[in-house]
Amino acid sequence: MTGADRNPTVLTVILNWRTAEMTLKSADAAERAMEGIAGGIVVVDNDSGDGSFERMSEALRDRPRFRVVQSGRNGGFGAGNNIGIRLGLPGGVRPDYIYILNSDAFPAPDAIRLLMEYLERHPKVGLAGSYIHGPDGDPHSTCFRFPSAASEFEAAALTGPVSRLLAKRTVRMALPETSGQVDWLAGASLMIREGVVRSVGTFDEAFFLYFEETDLCRRAAEAGWPTHYVRESRVEHIGSVSTGMKAWTRVPGYWFDSRWLYYRKAGGTGRAIGVTLAYLAGAMIRQARRVVQRGVTTGGPPHFLRDLTGHALRQVFGGGKKA
Repeated sequence: MTGADRNPTVLTVILNWRTAEMTLKSADAAERAMEGIAGGIVVVDNDSGDGSFERMSEALRDRPRFRVVQSGRNGGFGAGNNIGIRLGLPGGVRPDYIYILNSDAFPAPDAIRLLMEYLERHPKVGLAGSYIHGPDGDPHSTCFRFPSAASEFEAAALTGPVSRLLAKRTVRMALPETSGQVDWLAGASLMIREGVVRSVGTFDEAFFLYFEETDLCRRAAEAGWPTHYVRESRVEHIGSVSTGMKAWTRVPGYWFDSRWLYYRKAGGTGRAIGVTLAYLAGAMIRQARRVVQRGVTTGGPPHFLRDLTGHALRQVFGGGKKA
């Protein structure tokens, strides 16, 4: 079948956890953006237990594009999205592309089509993600390099000479002006080629929250499926509505679990230990600056160093949750 003859299909998956009204707004935007595209939309309620499933089922009952399903347990971001991915299109048909959309993200009318068309034009690209902006129009940082010992050291040190030396190793990238390859993208608006799922699988459900899209993009890249940023596809994103990250007073344990698991998968326990030591070494530079210079802050959330160190010790010597 030639490219001109193809009618590619897209399965859009939206995961809800206790934000039914926001999810329905996202579903409306997704439905508009799916106009003219073959496929369907699955809304997965991640065992909210607050009436979300019933509210969304009623609201979407007579809209043929939609299926609303209940996860039965809150296994986290990856597990919830995997339920929709495995469900596929009606009749169990596998789509050509899977589009993951956050429940607090609202694609522009052409956003999904532009991602699909980009992947159609670039058959060797495995994943594609959108330009993300806030309600005020300001861009969000969503393009990243894979984390490493160097990036951990720089993030902790937060010191001019170190940051300049390691500028090309930091995780966060400046937003590219044009579409093209990056290491990984935030999962608020991410399209995955079905071939990637066949090749490397879906999200690793051992991650409850955070690092799961980093891990998926890394596994895909190692299998020869790079990730690309598509500047023309625009999606509005509020951010942290379900996770409450903006209101964190202390980093939760599952973030440390996910971080450790990512590094262990990417290079074994030795690498997980090494990057943690790199962060602590950078933090020592930061602490030294605090002694010498007034006004220098710790650069991290309260208790972060203590929690990071304690978590690592539990992973190495036992007595804590094994990532």
